[in-house]
Amino acid sequence: MNGRAFVYGWSNKGGGTLFAKHDMRLIEIYILRRIVVMFFAVLLSAVGITWIVQVLGRINFLTTSGQSFFYVLKFSSNLLPAAFPIVMPFALVIAVTQTLSTMNQDSELVVINAAGAPRSAVIRPVLLFAVVVSIASFLINNFVVPYSSMNMRQMVAEARADVINLVVQQGTFKEIDTDLYLQIENRDSNGAIKGLFVSDSRDKTTDLIYYSKDGLVVDTGNQSLLIMKDGEIDRRDVQTGNVSIIKFNTYALDLAALLPSDDKDVSIFPKDRPLTYLLNPDPNDKYFQQYPLRYQSELYKRLTDWMYPLVFALISLAAAADSRSHREARISASFTAITLCLVVFWLGYSTGQSTDKNASMLPLLFAFPILAAVSAAYALVTNRQVGVPVKWSNWLRDVFAAPQAAFAGAGAKLFGRKRGGQGK
Repeated sequence: MNGRAFVYGWSNKGGGTLFAKHDMRLIEIYILRRIVVMFFAVLLSAVGITWIVQVLGRINFLTTSGQSFFYVLKFSSNLLPAAFPIVMPFALVIAVTQTLSTMNQDSELVVINAAGAPRSAVIRPVLLFAVVVSIASFLINNFVVPYSSMNMRQMVAEARADVINLVVQQGTFKEIDTDLYLQIENRDSNGAIKGLFVSDSRDKTTDLIYYSKDGLVVDTGNQSLLIMKDGEIDRRDVQTGNVSIIKFNTYALDLAALLPSDDKDVSIFPKDRPLTYLLNPDPNDKYFQQYPLRYQSELYKRLTDWMYPLVFALISLAAAADSRSHREARISASFTAITLCLVVFWLGYSTGQSTDKNASMLPLLFAFPILAAVSAAYALVTNRQVGVPVKWSNWLRDVFAAPQAAFAGAGAKLFGRKRGGQGK
């Protein structure tokens, strides 16, 4: 039995006047099921697109690090948790408004109201699911995301620390850092290197060039050494231009010296910290000593971001919970709800970007979502429908009417030509 038949059958059973608790529970489950299915469809699609964009943004690192496919897959999986807290509120507002708008177009909301069902039959499942989404957002944002972020930074540091893997492509120069290049001619399965060339011009006063016929990477536990055999070191003074050449039979070079300065240690930022650390940061943390306000700003964001699914659910209900006549010339409830949610989210996000330098704006992180939630709740309690004014609706409809008609006319002509060609 489809949804529409279920609602009509239920209303006839109720006689249009009686509404049992069992019937209300059935209709709540029906609405909740449709919202959950739509929510996960939108969420997984949006997160998948976000994941692809994030991976493409790091494609240079992934293709030059010389790692296996499973390593790349593990690395890219650490990008997923950060996308969920951002996408979940918008997936919820789309799921709620689309479900309720469809039910209104199919006259299901009209049938529910005519049967004497209270408004809570529509509101309760939405708010219940919004609370679940808010709790999930809080847990992901405060515990899963910091763990995955730390894991990703550690993997990046380890991959960049393996300098030989960065240059595993034989016969090509690789820029390890600014003014630091490395090349190998050949590397066999045992790790032995043939034809090693290193050019280091990071010191503005001295240029260094290392060359050796053979080489081998040795891990001593505390450090990794590049053992070069049968080679020479060319040292050139930039100011005087004097060049000195040192030949050697064996020379050990610490690979840490070839790392970029910002990759020798894993940098940990406030957004990488779990909530427990933000509540009680280590006073000896150098980053905390330099930027204490950034830790406070991140803490306020963590304590407010989870509210947006619940706020967006209230806005969606205020825009689409009540049945509307098909004769009403208004912008769709989905457009209204998504627009309002975007405005609320933009206010919170832009404020969060400013709190790193201005502590007086921290209370606004709480004020915007709370004010939006109270306004939407007030609209629900007083039976006020949130929507775009009729004048604006008519203006927007007229703006898009001409292009839509032109597109439809072009399509009709093209379709007619095709049919005419087939007839000939």
